Amino acid sequence: QVQLVESGGGLVQPGGSLRLSCAASGTIFSIVAMGWYRQAPGKQRELVATITNGGSTNYADSVKGRFTISRDNAKNTVALQMNSPKPEDTAVYYCNIVTIIHDYWGQGTQVTVSS
Repeated sequence: QVQLVESGGGLVQPGGSLRLSCAASGTIFSIVAMGWYRQAPGKQRELVATITNGGSTNYADSVKGRFTISRDNAKNTVALQMNSPKPEDTAVYYCNIVTIIHDYWGQGTQVTVSS
């Protein structure tokens, strides 16, 4: 059974930096894309960043220029580098891997941006 595990979340000050990582417990075939989503209390889950198997990236307007997504398809890992986080970035962040037959989700990791 394949599982995704996120790590790297925690408390960070505005203007600091944080790196989230996600690793799959087993081999995943036919990956279409990998991504990061987030959900704050009382809010809809929203896309943060995605990266396709071919390497093209897409970012939410709110994080462009501050966050960077990267992946290693051979290792089935995806990371999110968060620079200059803002209080409004506070949320539970979820790792996502999309294949041609199934979507995999991590358990989520809390990110809190506060002074």
